[in-house]
Amino acid sequence: MTKQKSNEENIKLFGISNQMAELDLHRIESKFNIDLGRNKKAIKKDNIYYPQFDLAVRKEAQEMAKNYEVFYCLEKAIRSLIIEEMESAEGENWWEKAPQVVKDEVKKRMDIEKDAGVTIRSSEPIDYTTFGELGEIIKSNWSVFGDIFNSKKAVQKVMNNLNTLRGPIAHCSLLAEDEVVRLQITVRDWFRLME
Repeated sequence: MTKQKSNEENIKLFGISNQMAELDLHRIESKFNIDLGRNKKAIKKDNIYYPQFDLAVRKEAQEMAKNYEVFYCLEKAIRSLIIEEMESAEGENWWEKAPQVVKDEVKKRMDIEKDAGVTIRSSEPIDYTTFGELGEIIKSNWSVFGDIFNSKKAVQKVMNNLNTLRGPIAHCSLLAEDEVVRLQITVRDWFRLME
């Protein structure tokens, strides 16, 4: 046997041994539901990855991220709709037509954020509203929104449901399976209000 052939065989044996070790590590991770940090896809430059966090909590967070994405998109869409319709009807100073209780609560939140010394999320007051408050803006300006939505009471009900469902998502609690279904139905209800 030549020296070159011996080196090639050693390299092949090393590769096979490495593959077998990877398979064994994969079986251990699966059997004990642990993460040994071998998944390079999980560690991207643009992702924050803390292997110190419990694997079960990280998996829960990944599952909850889907619900957060729905809320984020829906809340942004509702705010955009309100801004567009109110500016069209009332002009740039449309915020004056928001209920006083909503304006007061928003001002408190804006002041708290400003006084905390952090980067403020927005200069627009509407970005500090809750789903319930967005519903109040719509309800109190029904002359603007009555042609868009088919029922004032239904808008209030859907917005209240969204405000309630938002709690577990915003405060890092697992959303129960039934509540995930309720979220999906409530989002459909929102779009149905505009049919």
